[in-house]
Amino acid sequence: MTAVFLDVGETLVDETEYWGSRADRLGISRFTFFAVFGALIERGERDHGGIFDFLGAQRVDAAPRFVLYPDAGPCLHRLGEAGYFVGVAGNQPQWAEAALLEAGVDVDVVATSAGWGVHKPSPEFFARIVEAAGRPAGEIAYVGDRVDNDVDPALEAGLVAVHIRRGPWGHIQPGRERADVRIDSLDELPEALP
Repeated sequence: MTAVFLDVGETLVDETEYWGSRADRLGISRFTFFAVFGALIERGERDHGGIFDFLGAQRVDAAPRFVLYPDAGPCLHRLGEAGYFVGVAGNQPQWAEAALLEAGVDVDVVATSAGWGVHKPSPEFFARIVEAAGRPAGEIAYVGDRVDNDVDPALEAGLVAVHIRRGPWGHIQPGRERADVRIDSLDELPEALP
């Protein structure tokens, strides 16, 4: 293993306040909003924005300040210190690249699906990771909270799939056992890599 790429939402970034503020702007209680969100995940909804359609509400988009999980910065630092090529790549709008840097993400590569013009779980997204890392797929780990968007396509692309169990998808989606590595915190990641 010589490179590690991490997803953004619910891997590095705690999206609780982001989605809670969307509920507030819609005038929907946070409890109801999050319950509907969970139900949609359980039904197999792939797109976060599907909640707006389900609630019959206008999509509310804004460029928020990213709030990193407390274990994110130390993990990224430890990976870099250990000599890994470290990248961040997720299904995010273009502005997320600057927001991640502003939040203190200090890695070799920061990329978004909008910037690359291809979204997970597309094989092309994971091919872009391999290209950005400049290493064979088998030397790259991809860390994410979703089985459908992170674990399964990373495995299909020949990467080492690491599932972090946090956030709604990380707890609701079945299939975690398919991941090569399973963690509950980024504190565990450096030592858990093969």
